Amino acid sequence: MRKSIIVAICAVVMSATALFAQNQSVIASAGNAAGTVEGQSYRDETLRVDLMLSGSSSSVSVSLRSMSVTDGWYGRRCNLSTTPVKGNGEILLVDSSSGETVYASSFSTVFQEWLATDEARTVSKSFENTFLLPMPLAKSSLILRLFDNRGDVMCENVFPVDPDDILIERKARSDVRSKYIHRGGDPARCIDVAIIAEGYGPSEKGKFFKDAGTAAEAILSHEPFKKYSSLFNFIAIFKESEDSGVSVPREGTWKRTAVGSHFDTFYMDRYLTTSHVFAVHDLLSGFPYEHLVILANTDVYGGGGIYNSYTLTTAHHKLFKPVVVHEFGHSFGALADEYDYDNPADPYYVPSCEPWEQNITTMCLEPGCSKAPAISRKESGDRLKTAGCAPTLRMLSVLCARGLWSG
Repeated sequence: MRKSIIVAICAVVMSATALFAQNQSVIASAGNAAGTVEGQSYRDETLRVDLMLSGSSSSVSVSLRSMSVTDGWYGRRCNLSTTPVKGNGEILLVDSSSGETVYASSFSTVFQEWLATDEARTVSKSFENTFLLPMPLAKSSLILRLFDNRGDVMCENVFPVDPDDILIERKARSDVRSKYIHRGGDPARCIDVAIIAEGYGPSEKGKFFKDAGTAAEAILSHEPFKKYSSLFNFIAIFKESEDSGVSVPREGTWKRTAVGSHFDTFYMDRYLTTSHVFAVHDLLSGFPYEHLVILANTDVYGGGGIYNSYTLTTAHHKLFKPVVVHEFGHSFGALADEYDYDNPADPYYVPSCEPWEQNITTMCLEPGCSKAPAISRKESGDRLKTAGCAPTLRMLSVLCARGLWSG
């Protein structure tokens, strides 16, 4: 749910299809004690890396909080060294001896969204971020890069990874209740999605599992998810909250909940997020997962979706089903919003630079920007006409009146 001054392209499924092409590779191989893919080696374990992203609009830093390990690797097992989209950042695991990339992933963060706000000009803050990687067989370097809104590196840090380091904690399975909502197959061969309870009281377990089923059903009812439903697992994770409901700061309401989510992120009424990312992953320790959907037990409208981080959405608003699909499109499919808030000065996108999201374009490229336009002006116009959209000139941007990812 991010503001944008962009051109919305109606061929929206291209990005989701690219993600499927990458994630489908999990069916190609299922390692045991160790797996070797594309000449790279890793253990059948998940390395969890907790980082703090800190700073302001003028200075950014990344620091290591901790590393831990759990049994089983549930991410992709092929195409490990490539990513389908650039994202707002990338994380690489590079073998220290050979220099070859063991694993690569792209992502976005709430921290980088915050950097585009007015508050970031005068205040420094820290944000939690967790990354899941396959545990390498040998000593490696973990490289994390954050990109600015022009696609240039604004921060880079390198952390050593020794798979035999005694201070990498081996975590036990989390003591929570779980239930498979949809099971396409072996977790090692499927895309594993965890649905987490947020703001459900001790007596609301049944209510949550029903809501989780509705969320999974809504996602799998849409293409291309429907076509590939046999490649998905959805597991519901129930952790009771002390209070029922979630926090709404503008109403002075603060709840004690499982992952501490709240509305009014960046002072935007409907932007629902959590800053307690470490707590989210603590709940999932030992479970097979690579993508997250957090269901908030509230009828207040809102949500949020951050690419390769999480989806968080209200579960009891009348628009629950389309909203959870919309937000999952952000977190899983790396899709951008296709609507505009009539704000001619959105700092998140540079009008003269091409955004990395595959379903939008500025149709413009300024020298120095790191990505060429996805399509030409003529081609974008042809696509809009073919899709039956009515382009509207609005503040130096042309918007598709019915963008497929509007909401």
